[in-house]
Amino acid sequence: MPRARNSEVDAYAFIKEHLAIHGWVVKNPNRTMNGQVYTQNECLDNPEIARCLVRDRPENIVKLSETEYYVIEAKRNKEQITQALTEAEDYAKAVNTSRAIKAKVISGVAGNSTDGFLVKSKYFKNGRFNPIKINGKEITSFVSPAIAKLLLENDSSEIADLPVDEVVFLKSAEDINKILHLGAINKNYRARVMAALLLALIDDTRPNVDASPRVLINEINSRAENILIRNGKPEFFDCIKIALPPSQDNHIKFKNSLVQTIQELENLNIRSAMNSGTDVLGKFYEVFLKYGNGAKEIGIVLTPRHITRFAADIFNIKSSDIVLDPACGTGGFLVAAFDQAKKTATQSELDWFKNNGLYGVEQEPEVAALAIVNMIFRGDGKNNIIEGNCFQKTLIARNLSGRLSAKFYNNPELPEVRTSAATKILMNPPFALKKSDEKEYKFVQHALDQMQNNGLLFCILPISTMVISGEEKNWRLNKLLQENTIISVISFPPELFYPIGVYTLGIIIKKGNPHPPSQNVLWLRIMKDGFVKKKGKRVLSDSESNDFVKYNKLIKEFIANQNIEVKTIPRECKATPINFESETFELVPEVYIDDEKLSCRKFEKELEVRLRDYLAYLMRIDAGELNENN
Repeated sequence: MPRARNSEVDAYAFIKEHLAIHGWVVKNPNRTMNGQVYTQNECLDNPEIARCLVRDRPENIVKLSETEYYVIEAKRNKEQITQALTEAEDYAKAVNTSRAIKAKVISGVAGNSTDGFLVKSKYFKNGRFNPIKINGKEITSFVSPAIAKLLLENDSSEIADLPVDEVVFLKSAEDINKILHLGAINKNYRARVMAALLLALIDDTRPNVDASPRVLINEINSRAENILIRNGKPEFFDCIKIALPPSQDNHIKFKNSLVQTIQELENLNIRSAMNSGTDVLGKFYEVFLKYGNGAKEIGIVLTPRHITRFAADIFNIKSSDIVLDPACGTGGFLVAAFDQAKKTATQSELDWFKNNGLYGVEQEPEVAALAIVNMIFRGDGKNNIIEGNCFQKTLIARNLSGRLSAKFYNNPELPEVRTSAATKILMNPPFALKKSDEKEYKFVQHALDQMQNNGLLFCILPISTMVISGEEKNWRLNKLLQENTIISVISFPPELFYPIGVYTLGIIIKKGNPHPPSQNVLWLRIMKDGFVKKKGKRVLSDSESNDFVKYNKLIKEFIANQNIEVKTIPRECKATPINFESETFELVPEVYIDDEKLSCRKFEKELEVRLRDYLAYLMRIDAGELNENN
């Protein structure tokens, strides 16, 4: 049978769908007040466009403003992408003969639902159309309203940073999870597939998605391995190498899922995202793993990006710091530290810092590989992230070309004379979900043992670590406070790690001096972080207040000087010394912060909330003990 001809109808649907995803109102501007997208003949209803084009019409014209427009032309086969772009340019040039309106943005799209689509875009300046680039990489998606705004405001085809639409990234991460699920790729294998694909897409040319399944996978693996070799991390290739399913029946299904995922990533302009000044990829990882349940499958408790940025900011990370995360997961704290140092460092200082100032340990090889990938996308493939048991590794200071650096040693190989290296530690140790798990406080103590005196540690802990008796209380009283000073303890929003149900706090510790009994500690309860729960997910909200922003300046000032005056705010904030006479010795804000006077109605409501929380906590404990016994 002759092969059925591809149709441009597929491209029409693709254009409309993705313009809507990127935020355009895909309705006829002549018929709908806020409409922005003309489809074919509709554009001729605009008298000035009709005068310029006569009877010609592109697939779509997007209204950017009353005088500026965006032209899109489509072809049925990917091989025709250049033709599509050229014809879009011809249409735009015709529009540009007008004195009243201009078409300064164009896109060509070519492909079909079977073979996938390619999108290329250009911007008009000084009489010619130039490829649109963000962070030095040509975009591979349609132009979003945010990108169009930057192009027109700067009157340039090049944009310095990628505008991030979190809604779009959230949807894409969910869609990719569904695609990989339908491709019979199980949850704990998806992170590996994603790491390999992202590495394979670093270079400007896309993999040959028209090849057979085996050839395509070999090409993806080869590209990923070459990137790791180029960045001095070849040992991690085995952690991300992908393979065809054993059953030949699933080969086509597996390949199709890879092709569709590549399409989704290109729709996000992922190459530009890799070079972004914001942690776009970290956000993508967070959503992809968190809401696809992949994090749970590979043992990650993901630290939200706004928390890693908060920690790096209040510590004012500099390029002269030695930053350690002894349980680094996908590298969120290290990326945040890198981005913070970047704000004040020269290029040479930043080059030194990314090679000699960032250190991480992760015990799960596949998770460590994700951290490596994340840092490579930050322009730093030679940072010191290693795989292994952090309790068997110690970071020791060393002199490198007359400057402070550090090196990991296996504990049996530690030199007799050694100096602790870390000046700042940012960490979120694995939560002990079973009795056999390593206790969280042991991670904190091991981290402190690797820190210079007067260094600062920020750590996220389950509230239980600072409340329960036994060995945790003994550590708090006889080790933590005998050798260090607690600067601040901050209770975090109850749903911070949703959908994982765990109550957490952040603790800020200064290494090296016993805690003075009369020294004030800044106790804070941050219950709002700007996120709301919507359709089973936590999303950023413009209307929700953010206590991290509210208290950011105070925390920074208190870290610098614990004797400053702090206004007491009931249920939120208080600076007061630790009660060393307490029998329970609970180091949590709820013990020290003043309660507000409650009316009977408020008291009943608060009691109901706390009882529900407590019952939910008991049910989780029972479920955990049951699972352990089984």
